[in-house]
Amino acid sequence: MFEIKGKEKIFVYTGPDGSGRKTIAKMVATAFDMETVLSYTTRSPRHYEKNGEDYHFVNEDTFKQMQAQQEFLESVEIDGIHYGIREQDIVKAFENHDLVYLTLNPEGTEKLKKMYGDSVVRLFIYSDRDTVIQRHQNRQDSNEVIERHMSHYDETMSYKNSCEHVFENFDSPQAAYQISELIETFLDRNLTVTDY
Repeated sequence: MFEIKGKEKIFVYTGPDGSGRKTIAKMVATAFDMETVLSYTTRSPRHYEKNGEDYHFVNEDTFKQMQAQQEFLESVEIDGIHYGIREQDIVKAFENHDLVYLTLNPEGTEKLKKMYGDSVVRLFIYSDRDTVIQRHQNRQDSNEVIERHMSHYDETMSYKNSCEHVFENFDSPQAAYQISELIETFLDRNLTVTDY
Protein backbone atom coordinates (compact mmCIF):
# COMPACT_ATOMS: atom_id res chain seq x y z
CA MET A 1 0.00 0.00 0.00
CA PHE A 2 1.11 3.54 -0.79
CA GLU A 3 2.70 5.37 2.13
CA ILE A 4 1.68 8.92 2.95
CA LYS A 5 4.63 11.03 4.05
CA GLY A 6 5.11 14.04 6.33
CA LYS A 7 2.85 16.94 5.42
CA GLU A 8 0.84 15.02 2.87
CA LYS A 9 -2.88 14.95 3.64
CA ILE A 10 -5.97 13.51 2.02
CA PHE A 11 -9.09 15.62 2.55
CA VAL A 12 -12.24 13.62 1.99
CA TYR A 13 -15.53 15.42 1.38
CA THR A 14 -18.44 13.23 2.38
CA GLY A 15 -22.11 13.68 3.23
CA PRO A 16 -25.49 13.32 1.52
CA ASP A 17 -25.52 13.49 -2.26
CA GLY A 18 -26.86 16.90 -3.33
CA SER A 19 -25.39 18.75 -0.35
CA GLY A 20 -22.84 20.53 -2.54
CA ARG A 21 -19.71 18.52 -1.67
CA LYS A 22 -18.15 18.71 -5.14
CA THR A 23 -18.94 22.40 -5.64
CA ILE A 24 -17.34 23.31 -2.32
CA ALA A 25 -14.37 20.98 -2.89
CA LYS A 26 -13.62 22.66 -6.22
CA MET A 27 -13.89 26.15 -4.68
CA VAL A 28 -11.48 25.23 -1.89
CA ALA A 29 -9.05 23.54 -4.29
CA THR A 30 -8.58 26.79 -6.25
CA ALA A 31 -7.38 28.55 -3.08
CA PHE A 32 -4.74 25.88 -2.44
CA ASP A 33 -2.64 23.79 -4.74
CA MET A 34 -4.86 20.76 -4.29
CA GLU A 35 -5.16 17.84 -6.65
CA THR A 36 -8.33 15.78 -6.88
CA VAL A 37 -8.53 12.04 -7.30
CA LEU A 38 -11.62 10.94 -9.23
CA SER A 39 -13.56 7.78 -8.53
CA TYR A 40 -14.33 5.20 -11.19
CA THR A 41 -18.00 4.31 -11.48
CA THR A 42 -20.20 1.98 -13.50
CA ARG A 43 -23.15 4.38 -13.48
CA SER A 44 -24.05 6.50 -16.49
CA PRO A 45 -23.06 10.15 -16.46
CA ARG A 46 -25.82 12.61 -15.60
CA HIS A 47 -26.46 15.29 -18.20
CA TYR A 48 -24.26 17.84 -16.37
CA GLU A 49 -21.34 15.48 -15.71
CA LYS A 50 -18.21 15.06 -17.79
CA ASN A 51 -16.05 11.97 -18.02
CA GLY A 52 -12.62 12.66 -16.54
CA GLU A 53 -13.92 15.72 -14.70
CA ASP A 54 -16.59 14.38 -12.35
CA TYR A 55 -15.85 10.65 -12.50
CA HIS A 56 -14.16 8.13 -14.71
CA PHE A 57 -17.22 6.44 -16.20
CA VAL A 58 -16.50 2.82 -17.13
CA ASN A 59 -18.65 -0.20 -17.96
CA GLU A 60 -19.08 -3.11 -15.60
CA ASP A 61 -16.63 -5.36 -17.48
CA THR A 62 -13.85 -2.77 -17.32
CA PHE A 63 -14.52 -2.22 -13.62
CA LYS A 64 -14.42 -5.94 -12.85
CA GLN A 65 -11.20 -6.28 -14.84
CA MET A 66 -9.61 -3.43 -12.84
CA GLN A 67 -10.82 -5.12 -9.64
CA ALA A 68 -9.32 -8.43 -10.72
CA GLN A 69 -5.99 -6.68 -11.37
CA GLN A 70 -6.23 -5.17 -7.87
CA GLU A 71 -6.00 -1.63 -9.22
CA PHE A 72 -8.44 -0.27 -6.67
CA LEU A 73 -7.38 0.94 -3.27
CA GLU A 74 -11.01 0.67 -2.23
CA SER A 75 -14.25 -0.11 -4.00
CA VAL A 76 -17.88 -0.24 -2.91
CA GLU A 77 -21.18 -1.20 -4.44
CA ILE A 78 -24.24 0.93 -3.74
CA ASP A 79 -27.62 0.13 -5.29
CA GLY A 80 -25.91 -2.11 -7.83
CA ILE A 81 -23.51 0.65 -8.93
CA HIS A 82 -19.78 0.19 -8.40
CA TYR A 83 -17.41 2.94 -7.26
CA GLY A 84 -13.67 2.65 -6.84
CA ILE A 85 -10.50 4.67 -6.21
CA ARG A 86 -7.35 3.63 -8.01
CA GLU A 87 -4.23 3.55 -5.85
CA GLN A 88 -2.12 4.65 -8.83
CA ASP A 89 -4.19 7.88 -9.07
CA ILE A 90 -3.47 8.75 -5.43
CA VAL A 91 0.24 8.05 -5.89
CA LYS A 92 0.27 10.27 -9.00
CA ALA A 93 -1.64 13.08 -7.25
CA PHE A 94 0.95 13.17 -4.46
CA GLU A 95 3.83 13.45 -6.96
CA ASN A 96 3.27 17.20 -7.32
CA HIS A 97 0.98 18.07 -4.42
CA ASP A 98 1.03 17.70 -0.64
CA LEU A 99 -2.74 18.05 -0.43
CA VAL A 100 -5.11 15.73 -2.24
CA TYR A 101 -8.89 15.67 -2.06
CA LEU A 102 -11.64 13.20 -2.88
CA THR A 103 -15.42 13.22 -2.77
CA LEU A 104 -16.63 9.91 -1.39
CA ASN A 105 -19.62 8.27 0.23
CA PRO A 106 -19.26 7.26 3.91
CA GLU A 107 -18.26 3.66 3.07
CA GLY A 108 -15.35 4.78 0.90
CA THR A 109 -14.39 7.49 3.38
CA GLU A 110 -14.29 5.00 6.23
CA LYS A 111 -12.10 2.59 4.26
CA LEU A 112 -9.54 5.31 3.48
CA LYS A 113 -9.58 6.47 7.12
CA LYS A 114 -8.84 2.92 8.31
CA MET A 115 -5.96 2.65 5.83
CA TYR A 116 -4.32 6.01 6.38
CA GLY A 117 -5.47 7.15 9.83
CA ASP A 118 -4.51 10.72 10.72
CA SER A 119 -3.39 11.49 7.16
CA VAL A 120 -7.07 11.44 6.18
CA VAL A 121 -9.19 14.42 7.25
CA ARG A 122 -12.93 13.85 6.88
CA LEU A 123 -15.05 16.89 6.01
CA PHE A 124 -18.76 16.15 6.38
CA ILE A 125 -20.85 18.53 4.25
CA TYR A 126 -24.59 18.47 4.66
CA SER A 127 -27.79 20.38 3.98
CA ASP A 128 -31.26 19.70 5.31
CA ARG A 129 -33.47 17.24 3.48
CA ASP A 130 -35.61 19.90 1.69
CA THR A 131 -32.54 21.79 0.45
CA VAL A 132 -31.01 18.57 -0.89
CA ILE A 133 -34.22 17.69 -2.76
CA GLN A 134 -34.37 21.24 -4.14
CA ARG A 135 -30.75 21.03 -5.39
CA HIS A 136 -31.47 17.69 -7.08
CA GLN A 137 -34.47 19.25 -8.80
CA ASN A 138 -32.45 22.31 -9.82
CA ARG A 139 -29.91 20.09 -11.56
CA GLN A 140 -32.81 18.24 -13.22
CA ASP A 141 -32.14 14.83 -11.70
CA SER A 142 -34.88 12.31 -12.38
CA ASN A 143 -37.35 11.43 -9.61
CA GLU A 144 -35.83 7.95 -9.57
CA VAL A 145 -32.34 9.37 -8.86
CA ILE A 146 -33.72 11.73 -6.20
CA GLU A 147 -35.61 8.91 -4.47
CA ARG A 148 -32.54 6.66 -4.55
CA HIS A 149 -30.36 9.36 -2.95
CA MET A 150 -32.96 10.34 -0.39
CA SER A 151 -33.34 6.70 0.68
CA HIS A 152 -29.71 6.93 1.91
CA TYR A 153 -30.06 10.41 3.48
CA ASP A 154 -30.58 9.39 7.13
CA GLU A 155 -27.99 6.63 6.95
CA THR A 156 -25.44 9.08 5.48
CA MET A 157 -26.30 11.72 8.11
CA SER A 158 -25.57 9.20 10.85
CA TYR A 159 -21.91 9.24 9.73
CA LYS A 160 -21.65 12.94 10.63
CA ASN A 161 -20.45 12.32 14.20
CA SER A 162 -17.61 10.08 12.99
CA CYS A 163 -16.02 12.88 10.95
CA GLU A 164 -13.35 15.29 12.19
CA HIS A 165 -15.11 18.38 10.79
CA VAL A 166 -18.73 19.11 9.97
CA PHE A 167 -20.07 21.98 7.87
CA GLU A 168 -23.66 22.80 7.04
CA ASN A 169 -23.90 24.16 3.51
CA PHE A 170 -26.37 27.07 3.55
CA ASP A 171 -24.16 28.99 1.20
CA SER A 172 -21.36 27.34 -0.80
CA PRO A 173 -18.89 30.30 -0.80
CA GLN A 174 -19.32 30.66 2.98
CA ALA A 175 -18.75 26.94 3.59
CA ALA A 176 -15.76 26.96 1.21
CA TYR A 177 -14.29 29.90 3.14
CA GLN A 178 -14.68 28.07 6.49
CA ILE A 179 -13.03 24.96 5.06
CA SER A 180 -10.20 27.05 3.55
CA GLU A 181 -9.54 28.51 7.00
CA LEU A 182 -9.43 25.00 8.42
CA ILE A 183 -7.00 23.79 5.73
CA GLU A 184 -4.74 26.77 6.50
CA THR A 185 -4.23 25.29 9.96
CA PHE A 186 -2.81 22.14 8.37
CA LEU A 187 -0.30 24.12 6.34
CA ASP A 188 2.81 25.18 8.11
CA ARG A 189 3.11 28.47 6.30
CA ASN A 190 4.96 30.32 9.09
CA LEU A 191 2.79 33.37 8.55
CA THR A 192 3.96 36.38 10.52
CA VAL A 193 1.21 38.46 12.03
CA THR A 194 2.09 42.13 12.27
CA ASP A 195 0.09 44.71 14.19
CA TYR A 196 -0.48 47.99 12.42
